[in-house]
Amino acid sequence: MKSNFGSLTKGLMLALGLSLTMSSAVAAQGASSWGQDRRREDRRDDRRERRQERREERQERREDRRGRDWDGYDNYGGNAQLRQTALNAGYNNGIKEGRKDSQRNERYNFSDENDYQKATKDYNSRLGDRSLYQRYFRAGFENGYRDGWNGY
Repeated sequence: MKSNFGSLTKGLMLALGLSLTMSSAVAAQGASSWGQDRRREDRRDDRRERRQERREERQERREDRRGRDWDGYDNYGGNAQLRQTALNAGYNNGIKEGRKDSQRNERYNFSDENDYQKATKDYNSRLGDRSLYQRYFRAGFENGYRDGWNGY
């Protein structure tokens, strides 16, 4: 009876040991799998955020390159129509002159351009103060000239 009891005890101990070992291995594997899933999701989220940041940076560079980010210009006053008309006329004129100078291999110098000096293209007295128009025109011209010179 003692040997049967001893064998039975050894068998139960062995079964219990195997059971504990297997359950801890399964639990560890489950925890490991959960950790891998979490890390995978974190990496995916990081990649998504970086892509979004790059998209936003590209958009900002495009706007800056085109000179269409009107908030980059100082506000000298006057009405919105005067400001917008002068900035548009100046930018469009500047980009044309910048491209010409670049193609002719002339030096970068917008201030020697006749249109920049006059700064009255598309001006109409109904818009308002002429000198204010000229300030906006020249600001737009400088930006357009730079973009034209750089090939945009």
